Amino acid sequence: MMTHMCIDTTVRAVYGLGYKVVVVSDCCATKNLKMGERMVKAEDVQMAYMAAIRGTFGK
Repeated sequence: MMTHMCIDTTVRAVYGLGYKVVVVSDCCATKNLKMGERMVKAEDVQMAYMAAIRGTFGK
């Protein structure tokens, strides 16, 4: 499951239903993403999403 798609969407949905959220970051991953003409490395995408999830929705 890609963090920037499935994990992010699932976390937001279950949090909205009142569940406590725990994401094991070593059990999910993502890929390089193109932004305009630039390529964002998968590890940077992963870290950004994990930081947002942890800071907003869970641990």
